[in-house]
Amino acid sequence: MRRWVAAVAAGVLLCGCGPEAGTAENPALAPDPRASAPAPPEPESLTILATGDVLVHQGRALTTGARQADGSYDFGQVFAPVAGLVSGADLAICHLETPVAPEGGPYRGYPSFAVQPEIVGALAGAGYDLCSTASNHSLDAGFEGLTRTLDTLDEAGVAHTGTHRSEAESPTLVDVHGVAVGHVAATFGLNGVPLPAGRDWAVDVAAVPDVDGMLAQAAAARAAGAEIVVASLHCCREYDEDPTPAQVAAVRALLASPDVDLVLGHHAHVVQPFEQIGGKWVAYGLGNHLAEHETRGHPTEDSVAARFTFTRGDDGRFAVTRAEAVPLRIEIGTGSVRVVPADPASSARIAAVLDRRGAVAAGLGIVPG
Repeated sequence: MRRWVAAVAAGVLLCGCGPEAGTAENPALAPDPRASAPAPPEPESLTILATGDVLVHQGRALTTGARQADGSYDFGQVFAPVAGLVSGADLAICHLETPVAPEGGPYRGYPSFAVQPEIVGALAGAGYDLCSTASNHSLDAGFEGLTRTLDTLDEAGVAHTGTHRSEAESPTLVDVHGVAVGHVAATFGLNGVPLPAGRDWAVDVAAVPDVDGMLAQAAAARAAGAEIVVASLHCCREYDEDPTPAQVAAVRALLASPDVDLVLGHHAHVVQPFEQIGGKWVAYGLGNHLAEHETRGHPTEDSVAARFTFTRGDDGRFAVTRAEAVPLRIEIGTGSVRVVPADPASSARIAAVLDRRGAVAAGLGIVPG
């Protein structure tokens, strides 16, 4: 609107209508040459926000507090403290680690999950647009559970990638204010569960550090029109704040490709470092976003939201121009669980982990939620 108003004003000043226009007779009305030049367009940019693992453990504070009198579940308050953060991004990506059960159950937790489908509505309500679904738990409820999970995401208006109902479902592209963003995802394993017979495409599996399949999918997404491609990798060692050598090798292979712009990591259930590699960024592990791990000695309630601003450069391609991390905390009470901005002690602990591979010196901003 400001550029349009400026152009109209310049047109009036330059119309040449008698002495009112700028002339020697009326020099005070001479047009300002600055007004005749339209303001340069703002750089085209968008923000992508991503968070960690979402698991609904059974028989603990979350499900106890969320259960309603009619047997349904309401998880709406879980993400309420961070909903503004999530919805404020142009594209918000979650990681739904487990399949959902039919409405009403039966529900299962660790080690083979089939969780309340209402969790998907809570994610959509918080502002998530897209979820990766490839994990070691993808087939906990079989192919039927996999398809049910994707159907539930579709019903909630949340896009997905990493698991598939048909071979034709890849690649996943979403429109973000006119910019096509591709998302590919893979898991390093399925807890020994075999892929469905004749449906080896059902879950994207990467034999880390081999990520050739992910690279092929990223190339397909780029060929389909994606201007930004995000890769989500579910691996490698749980409860370790440092990435494994295989994990680092896989990430480096992904970021070396011109088809991959950003890598997001999951599975460790603790926060892992961020790193800039070749001008691109990886968040090796975003920690848990919603979980109640009974694991003593590991900071599984620490969490982080990764936020990256992509800007189109003079070459026409998008690249990260701002990298930020927002420390979060899973607050577990008596009969309630909420995701909240991290307290000072948690923030300091998370920040120290995030910077283990030189992220702050490379430009990472660690900001409050």
